Amino acid sequence: MNRPIARLVTAAVATTGLILGFSGSVGASVIEAHPRAAAAFDPLTTPMQRDLGLTEAQVAERIQLDLRAGKVEKRLGSELAGSYAGTWIADGERIVVATTDRADIDRIRATGAEPRLVAHSERQLTAVKTELDKAPRPSADAVAGWYVDTVNNRVVVTALPGGQDAARAFIAESGVDTDAVEVTTTDAAPRTFYDVQGGDAYYPGGARCSIGFAVEGGFVTAGHCGSAGTQVSGYNQVAMGSVADSSFPGDDHAWVSVNSDWTPQPWVNDYDGGVVTVAGSAEAAVGASVCRSGSTTGWHCGEIEAKDQTVNYAEGTVYGLTQTSVCAEPGDSGGSYISGDQAQGVTSGGSGDCSTGGTTFFQPVNEILETYGLTLVTG
Repeated sequence: MNRPIARLVTAAVATTGLILGFSGSVGASVIEAHPRAAAAFDPLTTPMQRDLGLTEAQVAERIQLDLRAGKVEKRLGSELAGSYAGTWIADGERIVVATTDRADIDRIRATGAEPRLVAHSERQLTAVKTELDKAPRPSADAVAGWYVDTVNNRVVVTALPGGQDAARAFIAESGVDTDAVEVTTTDAAPRTFYDVQGGDAYYPGGARCSIGFAVEGGFVTAGHCGSAGTQVSGYNQVAMGSVADSSFPGDDHAWVSVNSDWTPQPWVNDYDGGVVTVAGSAEAAVGASVCRSGSTTGWHCGEIEAKDQTVNYAEGTVYGLTQTSVCAEPGDSGGSYISGDQAQGVTSGGSGDCSTGGTTFFQPVNEILETYGLTLVTG
């Protein structure tokens, strides 16, 4: 379930989809009349104000412009066919449509868009980019990528410092029309990103444990999985970070500080192809249902049986644990306990297994957050 950044993209598309489901402009009347549209619009407002420097009113105008541009792109992309060269929003305020045929200018203006006459059609540029895709792959140390630059009517090959010659050799070897291609440079090499989500495996030293819950800067887990300073890698064996602090016995909790390749997310892996979103950490009562996610046995549920349990492990005594009827096995340590959408704790230990059943104990998450001054990542 855990994959590089694709999940974030999917979430963004899903949110936008609620807006795009309505025809016509997206003004205040639409938002008031359609609760689903309002629900999709509201979460966009603050981030768009923050990241695009817009006022709340400008956000509403921008969303309308974005929707209209999408409709213009779909319509003229079909109608202009071979001469069509792309649609874009310029300066956040006007729609521009490019064409290779001067005869298209009046048709473009009729949609309210600004026409732009260019040398290469979208089909031509896409064909160039496709040929680059088929060419022998250049070194990732020299070439960062290539794409169709619609605004500047070209295909761009992005070289890393010192990689310009390799980029030009890549272009030459592909056999494409070099008049349509330009080499640019970037200082930053692209890299993949990974999600931190509850229940996934991580590897402290030579062991395997499970992530409890994402917090700002990392995640919480069991203390017996590793002492402070232990280097950890993720489910995919990619370097993840290190144990920032840990306590065991007495307590059984720790938190791991992750590097910039990893993004803490408000999710717990349900091991059925989906996730459960964490909304908070309100403590559940004795008798409440609770589910656990762990990298050995996946997702299992039971009930909370007792609180403030003292457990006398062979390694030492741990105080203040919560007892449950949920099963677990080695490797599930540190994994998430969640009741509804509320985080409860991280797996400490227990008895039995998931074939015959058993008793397990978790370290309450609120104690961990308070001890280390952490903030739970919620959705």
